[in-house]
This record gives sequence, C-alpha cells and structure tokens, in this order.
Amino acid sequence: MMMRGAFLRGSALAAALLCASLGAQAALFEDDEARRAILDLRQRVETIRTQGADENAQLRRSLLDLQNQIEQMRGDLARMTGQNEQLTKSLSEMQQRQTDLDTQLKKNEPSKVAIDGREFNADPREKADFEAALGVFRAGQFAQAQTAFADFVKRYPQSGYNASALFWLGNAQYATRNYNEAIANFRSMLSLAPDHAKAPEAVLSIANCQIELKDTKAARRTLEDLTKAYPQSEAAQAGRERLSRLR
Repeated sequence: MMMRGAFLRGSALAAALLCASLGAQAALFEDDEARRAILDLRQRVETIRTQGADENAQLRRSLLDLQNQIEQMRGDLARMTGQNEQLTKSLSEMQQRQTDLDTQLKKNEPSKVAIDGREFNADPREKADFEAALGVFRAGQFAQAQTAFADFVKRYPQSGYNASALFWLGNAQYATRNYNEAIANFRSMLSLAPDHAKAPEAVLSIANCQIELKDTKAARRTLEDLTKAYPQSEAAQAGRERLSRLR
C-alpha cells in the first residue's frame, strides 16, 4: 500500500510538472506572437508614416509649384493688363490724331462760295486771301489793295475769284491814277468773264480812265459799246449821260 501511494504521488507530480511545462510553452508561444504582431503593427505604422510624409512632401511641392504658377500668371496678367492699357492709350491717341487730321482736312477742303452772281468752289485759304484784299480796298488803302489783288491773281491763277479780283484791282489802280494799268486789268476781267455781274461797271471804268487820259475819242467808243452790250444796266444809263456830255 505504501509503495502504491508513493507511485501515485510520483505520477501526479510528473503530470503536474508536464502541465506546467506545457503551460509555460503555450504562454511563451503567445508572447512571441504578440511581439511579432506588435512589431508588424509598428512597421506598418512606420510605413504609413513614411508614406504620409512622402505624400505630404509631394503635396507641399505641388502646392509650391501651384503657387509659383499662380504668381507667374499674376505677373503675366499684370503685364498683359499694362500692355492692354498702353494699346488702349495708343489707339485713343491715334483716333484723336485721325479726328484732328479729318478736321484739318475738312477745314482745307474747297467749299462752294458765291460772289457777284457766280458760284464756284474755293479752298478756305483762297477765300480768306480774297476777302482780306477786298477789306484793304474798302478801308481806302488803295496802294496796298493793288498789291494784295495782284498777288492774289498770281497765287491763284485758276481761281473763280479772279474776275472779281481783276475788277477790284482795276478800281484800286484807278483810285491811285494808274489809268493804263487799270484799263489793262478791266479788259482782262471782261475777256475772262464777259457775262460777269460787274462787267458793265468795268466797261464804264475803262471809259473813265480814257477820259482821265484825255483820250475822248476812245472814251466815246467805249461808252457806245457799253450802251450796246449792256443796254439795261445802270452802268449803261450812266454811260449815256457821260456820252451826252462828251458830245
């Protein structure tokens, strides 16, 4: 009995030791798995962190590139805006110059004028020069008027004013007793425009010049021609009266 009890106790002890050993091995196995899992988790976390850092760095670089592009675009836009403003200014200046030139051209363009019953086109300068000469004559400055009208005829040989200019030139010469020159210009006026409104007056003025020159015979012929050519004119009536006195 004593031996059997000792055997049972030995067996129980062996079994207990075996269980303890198995338990220790199981616990050791579980610790290793846990450590490996932790290490694996740490590695994954580190990998994620590394990837995240790389991605953040890439995002930062992309953001910086985008900001640089935006700044470049702002600079380009500013330059383009400046260029557009300059172009707009240049265009405005060109349009103003065109307007000024158009205005100047219109001022210099010939316009229709009427004088002594005649209509024709004359440029502004031509009209101004004739009116200036006529103003000098009407002011009683006959010597200066001679020069002004003579210069006008030379400056504008094709002017529609020429017949009138020759008439007033002859009158200015008559007033300064340049009778021969006056006769020549009155005749030039009649040759240029025999139907001119002042043609009868020009013929009468020729007769007056001839009377002043004591050429009564020539004056009589001129007065007779006046009454025949322009019988209804006031100058013809004055010519008849003058002719009766010459007889």
